[in-house]
Amino acid sequence: MVRGVTPPSSRSAITRLGGVATWTELIADVGRVGLRRALDSGSIIRVGRGRYVAAATSEHRSRAHALTGLVSHLSAAVHHGWKVKCVPAEAWVTVPRTRHVRAAPEGVRIHWADLPADEASAGVTHPLRTVLDCARVLPFDEALALADSALRSGTVSKEDLRSAAASTSGPGSAQIRRVTAHADGRAANPFESVLRALALEAGLDLTPQLVIAEPGFFAVADLGSERLRLVVEAEGFEHHGTRAGLRADCTRHTGFALHGWTSLRFTYEDVMYAPEWVVWVLRSWLTGEVTTPPSRKNTA
Repeated sequence: MVRGVTPPSSRSAITRLGGVATWTELIADVGRVGLRRALDSGSIIRVGRGRYVAAATSEHRSRAHALTGLVSHLSAAVHHGWKVKCVPAEAWVTVPRTRHVRAAPEGVRIHWADLPADEASAGVTHPLRTVLDCARVLPFDEALALADSALRSGTVSKEDLRSAAASTSGPGSAQIRRVTAHADGRAANPFESVLRALALEAGLDLTPQLVIAEPGFFAVADLGSERLRLVVEAEGFEHHGTRAGLRADCTRHTGFALHGWTSLRFTYEDVMYAPEWVVWVLRSWLTGEVTTPPSRKNTA
């Protein structure tokens, strides 16, 4: 199982959506009744007009303040409004190297660093610093999803990210440069970002939101390669719950086939809970060699 990810049956809508969500996203996912129940139970908190966050993240600033530290890493990412693969249950806190903490309090993950004054404000690490911190310590797929979200938000630019990454050193600097090299704000959500990270592991460098225009056919694929004429889709259940949705989906993928595009489709459960199987499928398609597939547990 992927680190930090619990089975779908116990996950809240806000977690599936990356830790932060708009009213429109939540209504599409769980409906008005589901949203009201989540708010009543306290699993989701409204933090602004049409904006909601996971309840666990609301405590992170107070935990950081108690340690005379800064909200950082994943906690800072959610604070900045970025969607993440794994919503942090623990508060990620950065404290000065001279700060002596006998033991991290329950529910807190501590990092030690002396940050310049211009890399934090109001008790939270600045966006650029947050991306670099996460790229240094998180697994590649989690870090890529976060970096994609930061670029998509417009609070971090690709140029600033690559420039800062080029000057990093020490443990994790190679991963920082790898993440920033592949980060792309066109990715629609963490689901697609994680799938793209798995494709890279399989040897496929795919373009997010690839526009495909053929005679009598137009589509925007989640991921794809024009050179390979390959489409890779991150399939969310909520978009296929009606007859009209089913018909549109069939027309779309029939169109791919008619124009000579291979279409590979993966569910949220497979991408998040069976990544080895997803990599195996992608690598098998790329090499043409189909070996024995890895275990793929039923996550329904």
